[in-house]
Amino acid sequence: MTIIEMHGVSKKYQMGRLFVPAVKDISFSIEKGEFAAISGPSGSGKSTLLNLMGLIDLPSAGRIVLDGIDVYKDCTLPDDNKVPRGLDRRITELRSSHLGFIFQNFNLIPVLNVYENVDLPLNLMDKKDNHLNMNRAERAEWIRFLIEKVGLTAWSKHKPAELSGGQRQRVAIARALVTKAPVILADEPTANLDSKTGEQILELMQQLNKELDTTFIFSTHDSRIVKMCNHVIYILDGEKVDERHGDA
Repeated sequence: MTIIEMHGVSKKYQMGRLFVPAVKDISFSIEKGEFAAISGPSGSGKSTLLNLMGLIDLPSAGRIVLDGIDVYKDCTLPDDNKVPRGLDRRITELRSSHLGFIFQNFNLIPVLNVYENVDLPLNLMDKKDNHLNMNRAERAEWIRFLIEKVGLTAWSKHKPAELSGGQRQRVAIARALVTKAPVILADEPTANLDSKTGEQILELMQQLNKELDTTFIFSTHDSRIVKMCNHVIYILDGEKVDERHGDA
């Protein structure tokens, strides 16, 4: 089952009177349950591509289909990256129900403990659009399950400042999974970790990929991640130059 389709997607940014291309006419698809990577050197456009897949940036051209939904169908795509009127709610709903994010800088809330940081996306979710339909007890059980899965049960009441970098990334992983989104997008998830901790984080995400059938898509130049992935899209100077399918 295809979970994400990119059809001739391009992205250009305005700098003064000039438009600078960041992503050029890229097409590929990601199947549900894949452990996939967008790989390329710094400045190649891989983070821009991940942001387009995550509906954070608008494409300048092309189509993005998320779980069968043609996101920008019948919309005129603007050059200024402003969401067209009437489309913002659709994008918000799709992000909430389909996408989880893991950032290289963790982006945890300092005043919240581990449990509260994991719970945060559920608190932000519009109750009318909540696709989870969990009562309070089920929600608490699900959060505790994820915290246990990432090995932080003993630290559930600790705040980010009391955790190591690896532990903070584990919190970020649990937070990304809490809405039961079928797709997790991770931007350079090992960039701020030492090699040993990075390997442990990668093994954890691979385990969760298999156990929960969650699709993971990385933006990375880390060869360790690339070797572990069963689908890799290679980009250079904003263009797709190669693609690999098959077992890691």
